[in-house]
Amino acid sequence: MRTLWTLDVPFLEGAANPLPLTVIVGAQWGDEGKGKIVDLIAEEADIVARCQGGPNAGHTVVIGKETFVLHLVPTGALRPGKLCVLGSGVVIDPLALFAEVDGLKTHGVEVENRLRVDPRAHIILPYHRALERAEEGRAAGGRLGTTLRGIGPAYASKAARTGVRVHDLLDRERLRTLLELNLETVGAQIGAAAAAAEELGAGAMTDVFTALGSRLKPLVTDVSGLINTALRGGRRVLVEGAQGTLLDLDHGTYPFVTSSSTIAGGALTGLGFGPRQVDQVIGVAKAYTTRVGHGPFPTELEPAAAADLREAGAEYGATTGRPRRCGWLDLVALRRAARLSGFDALAVTKLDVLDTLEAIPVCVAYEPDPRGDWWPEVELEAARPVYRKLRGWRASTAGARSIGDLPPAAREYLRFIAAETGVPVALASVGSGREETVRIDDPSLAAASSAVSN
Repeated sequence: MRTLWTLDVPFLEGAANPLPLTVIVGAQWGDEGKGKIVDLIAEEADIVARCQGGPNAGHTVVIGKETFVLHLVPTGALRPGKLCVLGSGVVIDPLALFAEVDGLKTHGVEVENRLRVDPRAHIILPYHRALERAEEGRAAGGRLGTTLRGIGPAYASKAARTGVRVHDLLDRERLRTLLELNLETVGAQIGAAAAAAEELGAGAMTDVFTALGSRLKPLVTDVSGLINTALRGGRRVLVEGAQGTLLDLDHGTYPFVTSSSTIAGGALTGLGFGPRQVDQVIGVAKAYTTRVGHGPFPTELEPAAAADLREAGAEYGATTGRPRRCGWLDLVALRRAARLSGFDALAVTKLDVLDTLEAIPVCVAYEPDPRGDWWPEVELEAARPVYRKLRGWRASTAGARSIGDLPPAAREYLRFIAAETGVPVALASVGSGREETVRIDDPSLAAASSAVSN
């Protein structure tokens, strides 16, 4: 049996037995290109499982001339025969899910018969979106810049133990009782006008979501049992995280975060398996940094320079279309992400976006800490990045398929990232297409053992 192909690089061989579970998470503020990396590695997997988040994710995969943007359906859907799983840690909008499933079908991708959904996953309901619209203006420090898809309120209902779960949609009377109780609570929060909206009536919601429950019923599976049985049978499981490490509810730039655990540990609770079953964790990071929405961003560029990088990298949200904030690579933040998730390897995306630059600034520390291991948490807004300028390569990397194809300065850029983070670089993306990927088998790109680790 072949292992996942990222294990074939020399510096990962022999590090551990090739247990068949890989976790892929974003190493920055999301939008790192996880969709492409998951799609690549999914070729060698049997099951691709989403562990958290909701339809606020936007995982983009380019296959030939077609571009697919997946929001809830796991990226493994684009690989024939892969079982696609939504764990209990995901919040699901069934309307959005089936719209996506039906949309894929029109493009020749049949996924419904190989999709499984955990009965414990919580449901996003119309009143969650109404709550989010009402709450956005009340957040401490101003708007959080959410996607307004009801993600945060759905997770809040889950934590408050008032949530509606997938299995509740299979019992009409139970569903109606839950909805009536919840509407009594949220009515005052969303206002009388919103509460009177037809879509928010208990009867209307009961009808709509009971019908959706009937369509979900054949897909409902104990995901924890499915994954653990698959692992015991030697099947290969690929876990797909959404958003990014720095948006983690506990460890991110709170309150400007998402509402779930985006680090590798979130995969365990979101799908239901033990830590010793994880073979490897791969962090995905852009060759620079972006962020959508509000919140601190130490390496953010001034508007004119940010606009240049945004256009070169087509930095617009896959889910919302919003322009992304752009800045230089932040190694302080990347070291923190590596520590929080225990990365075994990095996949560096959008290296090609830097092709035209004569010099590339990289943040190696924040003042006043010269060691570069200071993450000031609450004071991050005031952090002043310390940059080191690296030589640009001023040559196209688009045709590169091996490390030897990259310009020398591009190879040095990747070596610098590996040395500074203490994490090997195993992949570099030089374009949006599946084939536009450099598979790195150069041991010199393995992390230096003495690298700084935050």
